[in-house]
Amino acid sequence: MKNTKRGGAEASAASPTRISSLPPGSTRPEDAWLPVPQLFAYGLQHVLTMYGGIIAVPMIIGTAAGVDSAQLVALVTASLFVGGIATLVQSIGIGFIGSKLPLIQGVSFAGVATMLSILTGGGDLSSIFGAVIVASVIGFVIAPFFARIIRFFPPVVTGVVITSIGLTLIPTAGNWAMGGDETAADYGSVQNIALAFITFASILLLSKVGSATISRLSILLGLVIGTGVGAAMGMADFSEVGTGAPIAIPALLPFGAPTFDVAAIISMLIVILVIKTETAADVIAVGEIINTPVDSKRVAAGLRADMASSALAPLFGSFTQSAFAQNVGLVALTGVRSRFVVSAGGVILILLGLTPVLGQVIAAVPMPVLGGAGFILFGTVTGSGIRNLKAVDYEGNMNLIIVSASLAFAMIPVVKGDFYDQFPSWVQTIFHSGISSAAIMAVILNLLFNELKAGNSTNPSVFAANPVRYLTPSNLKDLREGDMFIDGRFVDCDGEEIPVVPDEKAEEIRKKIDCGDIVDTAQLKQVIADESKSSSGGGHSD
Repeated sequence: MKNTKRGGAEASAASPTRISSLPPGSTRPEDAWLPVPQLFAYGLQHVLTMYGGIIAVPMIIGTAAGVDSAQLVALVTASLFVGGIATLVQSIGIGFIGSKLPLIQGVSFAGVATMLSILTGGGDLSSIFGAVIVASVIGFVIAPFFARIIRFFPPVVTGVVITSIGLTLIPTAGNWAMGGDETAADYGSVQNIALAFITFASILLLSKVGSATISRLSILLGLVIGTGVGAAMGMADFSEVGTGAPIAIPALLPFGAPTFDVAAIISMLIVILVIKTETAADVIAVGEIINTPVDSKRVAAGLRADMASSALAPLFGSFTQSAFAQNVGLVALTGVRSRFVVSAGGVILILLGLTPVLGQVIAAVPMPVLGGAGFILFGTVTGSGIRNLKAVDYEGNMNLIIVSASLAFAMIPVVKGDFYDQFPSWVQTIFHSGISSAAIMAVILNLLFNELKAGNSTNPSVFAANPVRYLTPSNLKDLREGDMFIDGRFVDCDGEEIPVVPDEKAEEIRKKIDCGDIVDTAQLKQVIADESKSSSGGGHSD
């Protein structure tokens, strides 16, 4: 009976790859080969999971750059085409480039805020492409040494950066929802904003439905619904769909030769370091999910694939490439561990990139529809950053001020766009981006307070998170300035009650606080109340 249960569990967990086979001499699960129909079926699922994300970036940057519809089509198809090539390099590998893991690649959201900053600072697409090329080449060179650098990007830094990415993009979504063109007569009209919120509501409702597949595709389906409503309202123009060649290879340097601006390159290098941190985490995570060995050499190989494809992307009219975290989650959800599944997804992306009609359909999507999707898409990025910050330890250190100061620094150019107008142009390019501002401040403060500990006070400063406090009758020396005894209760200078713990329970309570079982005063008071009830006999029942 025991063996039967075990076999049933294994069959259930591994059912998607039950008929897969490993090549001779390989014991790694990612090397499993499935029948071709299954490879492409599961590969398509990967593409659909990340499709909304991979087309969003070229639409954002192309719109901000003021390109025409034909150029926007070129940006979208180039991003699909390059994403497919990058996925093949990452999953199949070329020499020491590529982790040979089931990781699907695409345009990274991490660079959006910085690229928008380059555009608002007087740059154009050629400036962005030049910055991406140089920063990616530098990233490729330092890939083997990144394990030493990555410790300077702990969760307190990466959480701040990811949160700032989402926060700094929210105004962009608002602009789209209003129509995208401030000079247009209908900019900010009720009709535009209503269409944005119809799209917004559609995505939320689709996310709530019981079907996991529909929920994962909610962004894409919401765009379809919003565009349909927009067409019915006379706000979508599909007249150019179907014009031109049905198949077209993306042209080399479609927007001209790249230009190289030092400030733009420095800003993009910060983005590259963030991308490398995220991809390193994805490589390690997918290795744990599929139970395969991942060492520093394999991480470096994965980072080289990121950087090589990012350096190649601008030649076709695309941007920085990175592993998509949502697809790592899909690997865990489906149990399909074969890297050749995402290779099939890469082939699908290449085919999509060779089909201009797809880009033409996307270019016809009304701007308010993009705004409604942007609220959720950018808000989700913010939420991901907050989730990272939740894992940060704030007790007895300066992490709270690191987060607070860095996020405030990130929001300066968002809420006060002319803040750096009197500074040199290179300063404006770097700090007009909320993500660059946040990253620089977070790294510097992390070095100051967490790496260079010489001179740090042994007592928490006024900015440090307040630890859980309690008093024992025989240890009233724990009272601090401003503590008071009011109406039979001890309270601190902020009016927060300080629970009194019996002497015999003090060590037990301290252990619970240290291990995280008690994290705030409310929990401590409840534990004390439960202990009191139990000792009095009130906690026993039959």
